[in-house]
Amino acid sequence: MSKDDLLSEGILPKVEGLFVDGPSPDAVLLSHGHLDHGGLIGSTPTGVPVYASRGTSKMMLAGGIFAGQVSIPRDQFREIKPEQPTQVGAFTVTAFAVDHSIFGCLAYLIEADGKSILYTGDLRLHGRKTGMAKRLIEVLSNHPVDVMLMEGTHFGFPDGKEVTEYEIEDEIAKHVSEASGLVVTYFSPQHVDRLVAFIRAAKKNNRTFVVDVYGSFVLHTIRSETPVPVPGKDELVRVFYPRFFEDSAQRRGLKKLSDRFEASRISMEEIVADPSKYLMIFRPSMLESDFAGTFPTGTTCLYSSWSGYLEKSDWKTTTERITAADGKLIEVHTSGHIRSSDIVRFVKAISPTTVIPVHTFQPETFQQHFENVKLLSDGESWTVG
Repeated sequence: MSKDDLLSEGILPKVEGLFVDGPSPDAVLLSHGHLDHGGLIGSTPTGVPVYASRGTSKMMLAGGIFAGQVSIPRDQFREIKPEQPTQVGAFTVTAFAVDHSIFGCLAYLIEADGKSILYTGDLRLHGRKTGMAKRLIEVLSNHPVDVMLMEGTHFGFPDGKEVTEYEIEDEIAKHVSEASGLVVTYFSPQHVDRLVAFIRAAKKNNRTFVVDVYGSFVLHTIRSETPVPVPGKDELVRVFYPRFFEDSAQRRGLKKLSDRFEASRISMEEIVADPSKYLMIFRPSMLESDFAGTFPTGTTCLYSSWSGYLEKSDWKTTTERITAADGKLIEVHTSGHIRSSDIVRFVKAISPTTVIPVHTFQPETFQQHFENVKLLSDGESWTVG
């Protein structure tokens, strides 16, 4: 769709200087690479810099290559490092690393004229990196926050399974140990903590983890950011080339990328010959093209994503085929968003003068927990007093 079409459909917000005529903003601050946060970057003017973590830039690059998502244009990207104040126009911007279900997430403290705004981005307190939230609270304990833009996904949306990422890893390992045949799993490889959990579960159970080229690229790009197994350097990880990727790689000029993981390549014939040796990433698009419509007998699918996707037709078909193979589908997931009770605890720990709910289905729920809530509609202006 063209920019005009996106505007007429109400997909692009009418932000002056960014999507409609007006003075250009000094910058865009991007918290992380999920589409509901960065999906409109491609429609911003080329002269407007986009500040984000290097991890976010890498996740969006991977998403752009493998999932038809949006990347940050190279000439617009500006790296911002956690806890290093950066001058952006009249504002001093300090980023803080936060834990979410994608690598490289940031919250932002924005200061000018003696006032401060904290934008939390998407975050949680039950992930692997609980120290990130503790550090943010510690830094701001003696630093007044005038306005807190607080994500509230789980106000008005079920918290889901209330377990930590560490407990999910233990649960995954248990299910793998109980499986007698092939184990396949579905999740986003950009969720690096979950990717690491499955790799560790494979290792604990003496299985080889089979990652697709998308996941291999993610591991490859972040190896300098965090210690992760890298295909080609760790025999624990092998790489499967889905047919839909191979069919498009040459057409899209991805031969060099494709060749990068060739030494670790594993074929479907090798997997099917001894399925109990493997734990592999799976996507519904692979059912017909790679598995020829049939799973090996006794296949276990560990589904590790939002349960709503299971209602889609491709997952209904996948579930039917797993059942037909005397297998089973097991959900092992925990949310990437902060739970309802943790929202209350986190906001009270920061103790802002004003709380403005964002990223929520029920912003009015904030008023049940806090007296200092300001509800704003999209596009509504408000001056920090």
